[in-house]
Amino acid sequence: MEPASQLFPSYLLDVDKFHDHCGVFGVYGHTEAAKLAYLGLYALQHRGQESAGICTSDGENLVCHKGMGHVEEVFPKAVVESLPGSHAIGHTRYSTAGDTDLRNAQPLKVSCHKGQVALAHNGNLVNAPAVRRELESRGDIFQTTSDTEVILHYFARSRQAGIPEAVAEALDKVVGAYSLVMLFKDAIYGIRDPRGFRPLSLGKLDDAYVLASETCAFDLIDAKYIRDVEPGEMVILDRRGVTSLRFAPPAPLAQCVFEHVYFSRPDSIVFGRPVQHSREMLGRYLAREHPVDADVVVPVPDSGVPAATGFAEEAGIPFKIGLIRNHYVGRTFIEPNQAIRDFGVKLKLNPVRSLLEGKRVVLVDDSIVRGTTSRKIVRIVREAGAREVHMRISCPPTVSPCFYGVDTPTRKELIAATHTLEGIREFLGADSLGYLSIEGLRAAVGDTQGHFCNACYTQEYPTAIQEPLIAIRNRD
Repeated sequence: MEPASQLFPSYLLDVDKFHDHCGVFGVYGHTEAAKLAYLGLYALQHRGQESAGICTSDGENLVCHKGMGHVEEVFPKAVVESLPGSHAIGHTRYSTAGDTDLRNAQPLKVSCHKGQVALAHNGNLVNAPAVRRELESRGDIFQTTSDTEVILHYFARSRQAGIPEAVAEALDKVVGAYSLVMLFKDAIYGIRDPRGFRPLSLGKLDDAYVLASETCAFDLIDAKYIRDVEPGEMVILDRRGVTSLRFAPPAPLAQCVFEHVYFSRPDSIVFGRPVQHSREMLGRYLAREHPVDADVVVPVPDSGVPAATGFAEEAGIPFKIGLIRNHYVGRTFIEPNQAIRDFGVKLKLNPVRSLLEGKRVVLVDDSIVRGTTSRKIVRIVREAGAREVHMRISCPPTVSPCFYGVDTPTRKELIAATHTLEGIREFLGADSLGYLSIEGLRAAVGDTQGHFCNACYTQEYPTAIQEPLIAIRNRD
């Protein structure tokens, strides 16, 4: 088994970012279901780049194809055309629980006394280690190391006669974040956990219904966005149309604010709100809280662009694309024997010297995790001739790991958890540093009622976190 560092060399990764979790997609009742699933996953590629999978149903049997790599690598045309049926679900994965291994690629498919079922999951179950040990002690045999598999085990064990009731009983056993699409031979279920950690939207394409982690997937296939699947809701897509069931009592909402800060594509509507608007507002509030005399605002591409736009407009400072990103870096690259300082960052980002030389530059980025990449970017901008470099971050300092479906470093690896603001500034080599406040963050995303999870900034987790899981995330 190859570790992720070998599949994706460190200098090609956004090593100073949280890694995207997963994306899910489903389509019910379309003659080209497999092709639509492929396109849906293509639009959701940013949510997971390790593996991809599609499972289809022709009304009698479920057929799955999965592989390691990007969607276009896993699904050549011949494979897509070989997947039968008018119903399909799909998944793109970046591992947050379980190893980087083909056996953990989703959808997961099983056969039990209730028939065939395939499951794709975006999120993370915080009690998965404990419930897995319980199931194994009863004799259950697991085929993967993914937390998702425990849901299928509880579903198969359920004595409930009906499928919805069996699914609800299984979900009653797990705690944490889950947006799910489940494929049966004649139905697709779309489900969000009671706190609504992860997004899931419902759309329509002609007479077919679609589900997706983000609405940008609907745009690609010309589907119409209808609404979000509500927290604690199970929507059933079958020959009757759409049936909505509540499988859990209401719980305080804890929607992941990082979806609006970084994860989701800016052209998506997530949690009922345009992501682009949120990110521009993050930049505007950042400019109000941390003004600076400067000549030019430069985004760290690509994710820093919307916030930098808002910052520049609010501050009245010219916005310039002073860093050019190379979008054609593959997974392997011939590195020269002679050491080149900051080679990995230079491979992806190149400064526009004519825009930076002699200027007081505001660098706007969406987050700092370890600080290593940001430090190199500051140095590259200085070496391009910038007179001053002021770093502005459109979220609060990240001080805690996430346990709800985001692959984050341990607490000791988070620079904001181990350094003061001045210590971070010195490490980056910036002339000044400003983070958006938690109040500014909430205002920018319209969180007037405390419906977003901010645990990575506040250490206030909305669910109990088991000690073994904490120990793993905070290991030395």
